Amino acid sequence: MIIGTFFVAVAGGIGAALRLAVNGFVHRRVLTNYPVAMFFINVKGSFLLALFTGLTAGRILPEQLGLYAGVGMVGGFTAFSTTSFQTLRLLQERRTWLAIVNSFGMLAVAIIVAGFGLWLGRAL
Repeated sequence: MIIGTFFVAVAGGIGAALRLAVNGFVHRRVLTNYPVAMFFINVKGSFLLALFTGLTAGRILPEQLGLYAGVGMVGGFTAFSTTSFQTLRLLQERRTWLAIVNSFGMLAVAIIVAGFGLWLGRAL
């Protein structure tokens, strides 16, 4: 149990470092007031978590590895709190349409790609 928790924590740290790297990479290349990086990160994370879940359900990926990759790495990679804050910031700046897209649009796209990831993981 303690070793498993340690691996989840390490994987979470790796995911958080990946989020920081992806966020910086995207922000240097995409100049917009819309938080494109977090949109991409959360959608990609939704796909990956569903894919790992499907692979684990299909017994292609061992349960422990799916836990480390899904809960740990993907959990550290994605950031709902950042998206919430960015949506609030957009609302404060009176960018209502961008705030709606950032919250509901990201959620809708994330659910769609999660469904695809789960299907793909189970199909393999």
